[in-house]
Amino acid sequence: MSLRGPFGPHSAIGFVGLGVMGGGMARCLLRKGCRLQVYARQPQVAQAFAQAGAQVAGQVSALGACDLVLLSLPDAAAVQQVLFGAGGLAAALQPGSCVVDTSTIAATSAREFGARLRERGIWFLDAPVSGGQQGAEAGTLGCMVGGPAEAVEACREVMGAFCKTLTHVGELGAGQTVKACNQVAVAGALLGVADAIALARQQGVDPALMREVLLGGSARSFSLEKHGPRIIEGSFTPGFRAQLMRKDLRLALETVQAGGGVLPAAALAERLLDELCEGGRADWDWCALALQVQQMNGMPIPRQQEPSS
Repeated sequence: MSLRGPFGPHSAIGFVGLGVMGGGMARCLLRKGCRLQVYARQPQVAQAFAQAGAQVAGQVSALGACDLVLLSLPDAAAVQQVLFGAGGLAAALQPGSCVVDTSTIAATSAREFGARLRERGIWFLDAPVSGGQQGAEAGTLGCMVGGPAEAVEACREVMGAFCKTLTHVGELGAGQTVKACNQVAVAGALLGVADAIALARQQGVDPALMREVLLGGSARSFSLEKHGPRIIEGSFTPGFRAQLMRKDLRLALETVQAGGGVLPAAALAERLLDELCEGGRADWDWCALALQVQQMNGMPIPRQQEPSS
């Protein structure tokens, strides 16, 4: 199966999914001088990208003339609709073109979508990203990519517009598996930080001072550095929304359970995030799960507290 790549700024590039993450990535591509064509359901989003230099497509199938199309969508159902729904991309793209899905979905879904596209001569990579909204805007995301090596190399220059690191981690679906591992690991780390802050507060120790001490030793971590101050100050403007982290952990738990395994720390984090979301805080940063830990320890949680802007 031939590939139209290597792809670069000269290539016809499409983008679907211009939300918090996708919008930042698309703006990175425009800053790199890419010929970008976008599809957006919301007129105000489409207008903003048109003013920034993108060509706006009136429907998804209009991106069928692109050599490379990137997706950044909320879940597998949305990816399936864009690819295979009525007026979808799969029927419009030419053989040799490539779809790169930066969404976080199940590895099984990625393999299914890849197989269906391959029947049409279309290449597919699962390429979930980490680094949050700030990383998407700054072009410093980390990307873990599953799929054929030749397709990864063909897309590397374009994806480098929004990725600081891009690692080929294996066959199709491997990118989603590594992303799930990332979310499980960071959830476990944040649980430890949340526990430490709750313990300090219960014992009357200044949590900010406690954090400074821990940063000088083996407890130092990204979660303690980045999320610790936000938890202490009660500042939960996203970042990465609680409902999205809950979705990612549920994917990891469903995957491991299908294989007969368990992820104890991830299961606890998912339960706390579910309580957070069902309590009206689904759009808060996910580190607000620390509030649930404090509540479990009898500490009052302000009911009307809102993320600071």
